[in-house]
Amino acid sequence: MLTLPVEGTFPALGGAVTWFNSKPLTPVELRGKVVLVEFWTYTCVNWLRTLPYEQAWAEKYKDHGLVVIGVHTPEFSFEKDLDNIQRAMKALDITFPVAVDSNYTIWNAFDNNYWPAMYFIDAQGRIRHHHYGEAGYDESEHVIQTLLAEAGNKNVPQGLVSVHPHGLEVAADWPDVQSPENYLGSERTTGFVPHATVLRLNEWTLIGEWSLRKDAVVSEKVGARIQYRFHARDVNLIMSPPARGATVRFRVLLDGKPPGDAHGGDTNADGYGTASEQGTYQLIRQPKPIVERTFEIEFLDPGVAAYDFIFG
Repeated sequence: MLTLPVEGTFPALGGAVTWFNSKPLTPVELRGKVVLVEFWTYTCVNWLRTLPYEQAWAEKYKDHGLVVIGVHTPEFSFEKDLDNIQRAMKALDITFPVAVDSNYTIWNAFDNNYWPAMYFIDAQGRIRHHHYGEAGYDESEHVIQTLLAEAGNKNVPQGLVSVHPHGLEVAADWPDVQSPENYLGSERTTGFVPHATVLRLNEWTLIGEWSLRKDAVVSEKVGARIQYRFHARDVNLIMSPPARGATVRFRVLLDGKPPGDAHGGDTNADGYGTASEQGTYQLIRQPKPIVERTFEIEFLDPGVAAYDFIFG
């Protein structure tokens, strides 16, 4: 049994735009249950890597007093779209209650600053543990077991869950990640080099006609390209086609060649793929050895907005 301090009280869950998979829940009616609240947003690769554990815990402990609540707080404006959230939940088979926190009301009530962030609340409505970011899964499950036992639940399952993630849910190859996440809009980007002929590690450039927004870069004509010098197993990019129902074709290259067996889940061996929804696309997943390389994506249709590179 772990010794867990009291970190605060369970804040209100009011202010959600809507709830999915449940009626609106309150701390009062959840008293007597152990509650795991996780803040997420559907394009966040870091959160996606935690999801298999969250789902496994929800299933393992549902009959022993655990309630898992996801709080979807958007990072990008298109993540406020309820259809987008529901599409993502269906694709990811999310069946636990989700509060749609588009106005950051619950986020602020928890004084939260991170995606993902987990808060573990005991049966008396007290926050007893938190975890920010990925990893720490064994400790988190031990916390759940401890709080369930404290609440008087008998025969709490022991041991640790075993998960089998795939695609974007697979944990990053952290020893080989030398490229940090990078937003492409003017507000937060780093490493941009205009008119570059040679890129150094973690530098990137635009080729062709682009417009610049605070949160993204937008291709204006066919053939617009992004080049990026990186060191990581995975290259993921958050993208949006120009309108609902529109499709943007693209092709990716590694060091000027088709990716072959280094292609991602959203590209083929020749590097071709399509962006048809607002979301995260896995463009490259390399086999070892992982070395510094130049990534390029060319858009074969205009109008795509590119928001954020996440490496893994």
